[in-house]
Amino acid sequence: MLQTTPNLISPELNSILIKETVNKEKAIRAIVSSFVEAYAAAFSDRHLSEVDDEDGTINMKIHNVFIAALGPEIQYYSALARSLDSSLGNMLEKMAIKIATLNYEVTQEVEGLIYQEQTDYIAELLECYKNTRGTNHKKPSVRDYRNIIGKNKSACHNKVHVSDYYLKDTETGMHYLIELKIGGDLDNKKARSEKEALLEQFCILSNSLGSEENVRILFATAYNRYGEGKPWTQGRVRQFFADEELCISKDFWNLVCKDDRGYEIVIDEYTKNAHLINEALNRIKDAYLPNEQ
Repeated sequence: MLQTTPNLISPELNSILIKETVNKEKAIRAIVSSFVEAYAAAFSDRHLSEVDDEDGTINMKIHNVFIAALGPEIQYYSALARSLDSSLGNMLEKMAIKIATLNYEVTQEVEGLIYQEQTDYIAELLECYKNTRGTNHKKPSVRDYRNIIGKNKSACHNKVHVSDYYLKDTETGMHYLIELKIGGDLDNKKARSEKEALLEQFCILSNSLGSEENVRILFATAYNRYGEGKPWTQGRVRQFFADEELCISKDFWNLVCKDDRGYEIVIDEYTKNAHLINEALNRIKDAYLPNEQ
């Protein structure tokens, strides 16, 4: 968010800045409310249309005899929870992209040249991160890949990388390459492959720009599984990502909103509209468990 010194700006400029802040907040809130409303309607319609479909999302999952033995309500909620968690995560990803378009040029692809020396160095670096008990073990640091743009002496090839988020801030010239995991859950193999993909994107973009100065790579989550404001301690992530590369919960929403209050605005508006999802869930429950009144 733009920071200014109050006594150094005119009343007219101050008024403009206030209006810009208000308009941005209104735009963010409008996006959140519209996404929640559309999600609730689509989630309800989808599951209600599948009530009599044996291959429906919930019906396919309720035939687990070990869950069924616990009773129909547990059986239903177990199946519904998996569907809700997955589809809600997809909605949040799309919502964040839409919010980001208010402040950044947003793409989901990086294309350009990458050199063999760079890919070789990335492989060596990741092996050092992985080898936690070996003599060559390294803790991840952003310094590990600084000046990697200089490793461009050998053969190169053009490569296209799909990115969760590539945000370009046209005001500051910063470029952000972001891998978003809604809850942040990664296994060891996935953590390594995600860091490898981000480092290759970093090389491609830096080679294209001719500089790596304004390029950042980030591992982001939509919420903090340990509690908002608490340290992110998941070992599988920390093995491959440095502190400066973590963009957890509040930091992620503040970044995509480009506002220090971004997280507060998003959560507040989501909470105001969450009743729409609850109403959808009640409609679905009435259809699948008509006798549980």
